[in-house]
Amino acid sequence: MAEDRRLRAVVALAQAMAAAHTPREFWRAAALGACDALAGSFAALSVWERELGRLKVLVNAGERAAGEEEFPESETYPVNRFPEIAEFLHEQWAGGGEPDAWVETADGPVSDGPGSNGVVSDGHGRHHQGPPPAREVLWGRVAALRRRHRGCCVVAPIVLHGRAWGELYVARPPGAPVFDRDDADFATVLASVVAAGIAQTERLEEVRRLAFTDPLTGLANRRAVDIRLDEALERYRTDGLVVSLVVCDINGLKQVNDTHGHAVGDRLLERFGSVLSLCGAMLPGTLAARLGGDEFCLVTVGPAADEVVRVADELCVRANELELGEGVACGVASTGDPIGQVRSSRRLFRLADAAQYRAKAARSPKPVVAGRDGTVLRLADAPPRPPHERRSFRAARPEDAHEAPEPWSEP
Repeated sequence: MAEDRRLRAVVALAQAMAAAHTPREFWRAAALGACDALAGSFAALSVWERELGRLKVLVNAGERAAGEEEFPESETYPVNRFPEIAEFLHEQWAGGGEPDAWVETADGPVSDGPGSNGVVSDGHGRHHQGPPPAREVLWGRVAALRRRHRGCCVVAPIVLHGRAWGELYVARPPGAPVFDRDDADFATVLASVVAAGIAQTERLEEVRRLAFTDPLTGLANRRAVDIRLDEALERYRTDGLVVSLVVCDINGLKQVNDTHGHAVGDRLLERFGSVLSLCGAMLPGTLAARLGGDEFCLVTVGPAADEVVRVADELCVRANELELGEGVACGVASTGDPIGQVRSSRRLFRLADAAQYRAKAARSPKPVVAGRDGTVLRLADAPPRPPHERRSFRAARPEDAHEAPEPWSEP
């Protein structure tokens, strides 16, 4: 019966982690699933930040003590306070063993004789499966148990790709049964399930990154822009937040490619991508993206149109200072300006495109802003022109392309 319950708990833990959509949801699912499986009252998931020499708490779940945050930003502990992560485990693995969980109590050592269920005490309130650590360990968690009014805990290392990734911690309140060896064994199993979930999440994150990232510049790609604009315009419709789109076209890229080669042209694209990212960071929450070829954009939600135009102007100045190329043609379209109704991202793109094309045709050193340059609205809304005069404006999505009216061409 107990084995059936634990099997169901493992399945429930794996399913909950698989259903998570964000890292925080995953961390919470892992901690709560382990807490329920071990009949605990509290659980935490921590990661070992090797370069900083510390354990960082990702989530505190269950019955939190005063001052404990669910997703703490700065709850960290020097790893030298918990040498089993950095030293003991590696020593044990080097001898051919496997990572084990261990138990600690707030009341000091338990009996190592009959009835101890094989959980060995080291005389400091810590109880390990198998031999105790070779060197004396500190009282960090024991003191924490007392301070937070918890009776005992079981700690299981999370091992990923053959290395200690962090730890799973589950506690029970004072008066509850102390974790025994079976619990410690089960905690090790749960930590392995969590590790498998983390590995799967990492793979999915890599796939997602590749799907939404431009490989040359590391900026977002067109697919990411479409999604962000859809979300942004929904907030514009429901909350009235200003949504702005800045579209840039690098001047002179073809000449750089023809004169110096495409490798040098790629460096220009990368360099401008860095400038775009820097300027985008001046507006909180801005998405910087490469749309393809020599076209880039910024998507902002919240900042006023004047702020966006100021940053676009700064972008033009910095682009003009690049060693290669001839600056950028920059167009801005913002719902904070008088541009009429914006029902879709396609409309905002056409306006920003028209403004950018106007800037390119006029060789403007500054951004052209839809709604502030009367030509832009006429440009975006003009009737069809003969084929030899047409300029292809971009539809917001490939599936919208068949709906786009024939574009205007500069006379």
